[in-house]
Amino acid sequence: MTSSRRVLVTGASSGIGEATVRLLAAHGFDVIALARRADRLEALANETGVTVHQLDVTDHTAIRALAAELQKTGIDALLNIAGGATDADLIENAQPDSWRAMFEVNVIGVQQMIANFLPLLRDAARRTGSADILTLTSTAGFTAYETGGGYNVAKFGAKAVMDVLRLELGGEPIRVIDIAPGMVKTDEFALGRFGGDAARVEALYKDVDHPLTAADVAAVIVAALELPSHVNLDHVTVRPVAQAAQHKLHRGPLEPK
Repeated sequence: MTSSRRVLVTGASSGIGEATVRLLAAHGFDVIALARRADRLEALANETGVTVHQLDVTDHTAIRALAAELQKTGIDALLNIAGGATDADLIENAQPDSWRAMFEVNVIGVQQMIANFLPLLRDAARRTGSADILTLTSTAGFTAYETGGGYNVAKFGAKAVMDVLRLELGGEPIRVIDIAPGMVKTDEFALGRFGGDAARVEALYKDVDHPLTAADVAAVIVAALELPSHVNLDHVTVRPVAQAAQHKLHRGPLEPK
């Protein structure tokens, strides 16, 4: 399937963001990839042909400047993939700066991207009849768990942003899509959360039969965008089969009883 739609993707230099950019490009979307790391963006552009811009979603001045620049070409969809966790601490041990960093990227960054690019998306909706805003939240955004406090707060906030936005855009032909993954095994997410402790990362995924990959989640994201424009996946929870719930993870082979 091919598409001429122009899609803006944050968090494009690694993990789910990078996988989404690659799949969108393969499906013929016109992709603008945003991330903090210029070297990774350059490699991604060379490999896929997508347009890239270095951008940190916590830099609100840079967001406003890019929105002004892209008014010339417009966008049809905004994908807020940038996010992450910076600790796995108990509430009593949590550091305010860590919580602040998670809230800035997962909530304020999403709000600023939406606020600044919504006029461009409305222009697209007037021109083509539809536009999309998709945010990658998490199952951590609706189920609390021990040592997840700061990340829970951030993703609960991101989910609230999308829930409120869907109401505020009622009556406009703009889909508001929330994709909430459970356990995903990527190169950087868990390392960042566990402070670079590779042993804790290995223990997290030990004996889990096929945790989700970045490519799995990217497939869900692209499928949501490719549905007919009147079909809105308000909220999609996607987990590996081994994870029946946030608190129920099966370790070992999956076998019929």
